[in-house]
Amino acid sequence: MRLGVLFFLCAAVALTGLDAAPAHAAGSGKKYSKRVTVAYPSAKRKTARPVKVRRAPVEDNDHLLLRSAAVLVQDQSTGAVLFEKNAQAVVPIASITKLMTAMVVLDAQSSLSETLVVTDEDVDRLRGSSSRLRVGTELSREDMLRLALMSSENRAASALSRHYPGGREAFVEAMNRKAEAIGLKDTHFRDPTGLSAANVSSARDLVKMVAAASKYPLIREMSTTPEYEVEVNGRRMAFRNTNTLVRNSSWEIGVSKTGFINESGKCLVMQAWLANKPMIIVLLDSVGRLTRIGDAQRIRKWIESAALSRQNDS
Repeated sequence: MRLGVLFFLCAAVALTGLDAAPAHAAGSGKKYSKRVTVAYPSAKRKTARPVKVRRAPVEDNDHLLLRSAAVLVQDQSTGAVLFEKNAQAVVPIASITKLMTAMVVLDAQSSLSETLVVTDEDVDRLRGSSSRLRVGTELSREDMLRLALMSSENRAASALSRHYPGGREAFVEAMNRKAEAIGLKDTHFRDPTGLSAANVSSARDLVKMVAAASKYPLIREMSTTPEYEVEVNGRRMAFRNTNTLVRNSSWEIGVSKTGFINESGKCLVMQAWLANKPMIIVLLDSVGRLTRIGDAQRIRKWIESAALSRQNDS
């Protein structure tokens, strides 16, 4: 009798251990299940009974924990979603907006060499943000576009929209038409800079927007330029990319854009080559100054570790 009780207790402990098997990646929204057969004594019968246990796939064994509030990682070549967290949430996207601004500017096919002037209309009176482009600054449309993408210059983005056929109102209308054309269902734009919290989207939509932007050679080149010098008001000024990863030689980045307003938190979207595949990474509402960069690094390690594990298993 004692031996029977002892056996029952040991089996119960073993079964409890199975229920505590590693969970799927935190917040991924995906459930990974595997049916296993566990033999244990029963008061009514002594036959094996299947027990459903949630298992993590190999690449989730390290528990990918990210601090960004909304995340989506997609293999651009196959469309497979590798990881998602609150990907359906519709939230402010701040200067991620400027990817759409750039697409609308380039779609208009206006001369990139045309000189545009920063005026008082381009000054941020909503948030009072600063700019290195003083009123009266004259730059080519190409330089305005580059500074808007790489250095997130709000006055440059504003000037680009004012010089659009029909002016800023027509420009914003074109942004929303473009969003609809590429299948963005959660996305709406109110201004070309992202300073308005009414510029909203979801991580699921932004993956599509980054993919669309990656088809423009100038957006790929300008958004990943590490540093650029331009003559402003008679003197040379250096502007740096707001995404520090573009200056990291170990990263191969095709498209990049950061964003921040209080309502959006720190945001980052990228198209990057990881494990020899083009991946799109969307990180929204990251806490802390370096969290979005840290999350990107964790995603890279996670993907490359999974690829190495699969290679070793083959």
